[in-house]
This record gives sequence, structure tokens and C-alpha cells, in this order.
Amino acid sequence: MAIIALDNVCKSFGALKVADGISFAVPEGEALGIIGPNGAGKSTLFNLITGNIAADSGTVHFMGKDVTRTSAMQRCLSGIGRSFQIPQPFGKMTVFENLLVAAAFGQGRSERSVETACAEILDRTGLLVRANASAESLSLLERKRLELARALATDPKLLLLDEIAGGLTEGECRQLVGTIRDIHASGTTIIWIEHVLHALNAVVERLLVLDFGRVVGIGEPAAIMASREVREIYLGIEV
Repeated sequence: MAIIALDNVCKSFGALKVADGISFAVPEGEALGIIGPNGAGKSTLFNLITGNIAADSGTVHFMGKDVTRTSAMQRCLSGIGRSFQIPQPFGKMTVFENLLVAAAFGQGRSERSVETACAEILDRTGLLVRANASAESLSLLERKRLELARALATDPKLLLLDEIAGGLTEGECRQLVGTIRDIHASGTTIIWIEHVLHALNAVVERLLVLDFGRVVGIGEPAAIMASREVREIYLGIEV
């Protein structure tokens, strides 16, 4: 069964078409990578899935229900969690407080009832030793981990990751990939936008390629990257 399915989703900002008839489905438990050049519409696609922006036409189904006109908050409560390309923590709050807020509002529960789960997520993402540090004091890797932890705190059935490996060193990227692989192995469905291809290939079963808001390819990673069209679009070279 598809946990998320988009059917002919379109979105324009004035004359600029940022989603042009996007259709695809992700089975429950799969990890799907999304690649494409800057400006291809990747983050816009996430915003359409999460409800941060509304589609002009087409439909979005989550767990068999039409959520096309459902608010971002309701989609979060139903099980869609995400990280952002640029970490957006509450800087004056501690790491643990950031998680409490995400868990309480993202699950519609009291802070006290989510404390144990938040501590477990901090341990899982390597942030437990920084639990009482202010979010603004974190390194880039720690901020990326906090973005991941806050998304997990909403208890997502579908986890959307937006360029979470960007800007990290090779060693930092390897650590983060290991954490994401463990999350996927536990059964969480993942859609991951990333430019760091070796990070994606360590986790995902399929790749989807976007260009100018269109899906130009979807399939097994090796086959996708061997495609002439994909190589010309993604690598920016004539093949």
C-alpha cells in the first residue's frame, strides 16, 4: 500500500510553474531519494506534501485519505514529519526543550507525556549529551541532528528530509547516514532530498529526478544515474 501518493499535482506562482503534473507513489516502508538541479522544485514538492503550500490542481493522498486541502498542522498530526534545509531551531531554548515543543504540538500531547520519548530520540540521534545546551550554541552537525530529532519527535509515519547532509564533512555525513539508515530500518518511510549522492545511495531504494517541476525519471538508483537524460539534467553536461 502507498503511504503517500500524488496524482497530477500542479502549482504555479504567477507565470512560474513550480510543479508540473507531478505523479508518484511511495509504498509504506520505502526510502525514496529526490535529486535535481537547483530550482527544480524539490523543496516546493515537500511543501505540497506537508501542506505548507496548497496545490492548484491534482490530489495528495496520505495513508489512503485525500489530504489535498488539509492544513499543514493536521498533516503533521496524522503522521507527516519533516526537516528543513536550513535548520530552524528555537535558539534560546535548550535542545531538550526544542524536542518537547515538537513532540507536544506535533502529536497533540502534553509535554510531560512525551518527555521519555524525547530523551530516547536525543540518545538515538547522538544529542543526549547536549540536551541542556542552548540550540544556538550547537555546531552545524549538531543542528542538522536537531532538525532530524525534532522531525522524529512528531512521531512520523512519513519522514521528509531536506538536504540534511549538505555542508557536512565526509566523517560527519557518514555518522548522519548511519543514523538515517537505522531510522529507515526501524520501519519509517523516508523521502529524502539530497545533492550528496553517496549519502542517498547508502539508504534509498529508488531515486526520483525533478527538473523544472516535472518528474523526468524514477527507479532504481543505478539505472536512474545511467540515464542519458538524467545525466544531462543533473550533471549539467551533454552526454
